Amino acid sequence: MRHIRRLAAITVALATAGSAFTAPAAAATPHRCPEAVAVPGAERQVSACLADLTTAATVHDGHSDPAQWAGLQPAGARNPSGVPGLQIDGYFPDTSTLNTTHGWNHDSQFVIRLPDHWNGGLVVAGTPGNRAQYANDFAISDWVLARGYAYAATDKGNVGSAFYRDGRRPGDAVAEWNTRVTQLARAAKAVAARRYGRAPGRTYAAGISNGGYLVRWQLEHHPELYDGGVDWEGTLWRADGPNLFTYLPAALKNYPAYANGDENAHRAMLDAGFAPGSEFLWPYHYKVYWDLTQRIYREEFDPSYDGATEAGTPFCAGDTPGCDADYDYAARPRAVHRAVSRVSLTGRIGKPLITLQGTLDTLLPISRDSDVYARMVHDQGRDRGFRYYRIAGGTHVDGLYDAYPDRLRPILPCFRSAFTALEQWAGGHQPPPSATLPRPASGDLANTCSLTS
Repeated sequence: MRHIRRLAAITVALATAGSAFTAPAAAATPHRCPEAVAVPGAERQVSACLADLTTAATVHDGHSDPAQWAGLQPAGARNPSGVPGLQIDGYFPDTSTLNTTHGWNHDSQFVIRLPDHWNGGLVVAGTPGNRAQYANDFAISDWVLARGYAYAATDKGNVGSAFYRDGRRPGDAVAEWNTRVTQLARAAKAVAARRYGRAPGRTYAAGISNGGYLVRWQLEHHPELYDGGVDWEGTLWRADGPNLFTYLPAALKNYPAYANGDENAHRAMLDAGFAPGSEFLWPYHYKVYWDLTQRIYREEFDPSYDGATEAGTPFCAGDTPGCDADYDYAARPRAVHRAVSRVSLTGRIGKPLITLQGTLDTLLPISRDSDVYARMVHDQGRDRGFRYYRIAGGTHVDGLYDAYPDRLRPILPCFRSAFTALEQWAGGHQPPPSATLPRPASGDLANTCSLTS
């Protein structure tokens, strides 16, 4: 329980503020790099020649921030290190100032890493939740850099729990996420071409949660920029549901009664989509995720619901004016549904996509998220370019595995297996068929995963 309290504190801190991490040094350990490469469209950039681009070194020299990726990986996960190269930090022109990383107080910050020993590929990522640009450093960047890929990530154009303040109309902040990933993908391709003398031969999109949503959206709308992607539990947005607003209010309304032994409330939670067997995770998600997520995303798409109040009343009881536990998305004005439709997914992917989600995901219930997206891809006739692996025992953040090693399974090693399968797919070798992957009874679950059940 001590671990759960610590993880909850980290999660709340990440959700309520951007990082105040100090600016990176313009140069670090002695290591010879080519001249700095200009990032097309960047308003500011700082380049550093580093002996090691991975978190083994960058957490110490000011080129990453572990607070941004805290809780996203199991404690026992092993990462490679010792990848020399060039790191470029900077930002594109933007009017919002929510991201305080490096003291820049400027959104649309990015990081680009260019290893000395390049395999000709590029991986582009957007961040999970409302975290800043280093959030994928442990889960994605370290591993792909060690495989020789260049890596680029963006803060998506706004960060923190007040991200909804960005933009002029409902949905603007989330819509900007997609624009910023596209912008970075194009810029990073150009940077790689300038650094190495040739354009990337393979470009993949990868991301977790909101970052997984971005992978889906990019492959639906800009397949020309990518050769494929790995979507790790991407958020599903659909104007007619399901979406966050069709199940989170039910959780907020019914969980307190369920905790007091009300069987009808328990049934209502299951009917909303939360998986049987995930009940042990409900107290944590009620305290940390459900309330905050509902309020800030509802404020982004439906700010008029609570009048002049900003992002509702935390943990409000029923009948409180504008209480998010009473939110009825289906009954809200058409303008709210139109705002959601601006960022909705279609399933019409244009390049190969591998989706992963845990069966015990208790923030984005799998039955209301990736199960639905898989049907959307099927309905669009895009099955040949899609694989879907349901990870038995997986939940939304791998950090919870450390609290429940006998019940949960980290998804991180499955992501790495999926990425390897995507590489082979690009080379003409079909990945294993879509499947629910059973939780192994033993073994090093933090570092191994097979895509064959």
